[in-house]
Amino acid sequence: MKMNITSGKFGGRILKTPKGTITHPMSGRTRGSLFNIINNELEGAEVLDAFAGTGSLGLEALGHGALHAMFVERDNQALDALKENINALDVKTSTTIFSMSVKNFIESNKSKVFDVIFVDPPYDDFQLSTVLQLLSLLKPNGLMILSYPGRGEVPIADKFVVVDNRSYGGSALAFYRRR
Repeated sequence: MKMNITSGKFGGRILKTPKGTITHPMSGRTRGSLFNIINNELEGAEVLDAFAGTGSLGLEALGHGALHAMFVERDNQALDALKENINALDVKTSTTIFSMSVKNFIESNKSKVFDVIFVDPPYDDFQLSTVLQLLSLLKPNGLMILSYPGRGEVPIADKFVVVDNRSYGGSALAFYRRR
């Protein structure tokens, strides 16, 4: 599957993707819309790309002025593609990769907090409890964006409010902030 960065400094650059259905990359239309919505949140931001896959969300955030992106991915094929994409864009010094499950990342990184968290879990293994635990890693004024199946209910979390919700055919985006 051909995939490219939709906008920002790296707009139009083609990303390496793993063969098969290991990842379900967010569509270019959805990513383009997402970055139009959050562009003003990214300058100087510390970003987490959970369930990173190819790293498209974190890499696009770097192209929009994010200071640093952390990527969490456990699949070896996806990690290989992610590393190739980081090298191709020459952003190695602005990135950190964690080769582990998101659940293990949360348990081992309780003190690190982020301005923006991208959450795009596999739709066939959504891991709702893990997804909601990611909210604890948000800075006080931070924003978490969750991609979820468009046919489902918006996941709700205590102490957090959904400030926006957008539907894009088979997928949807929910935007969370602390109450």
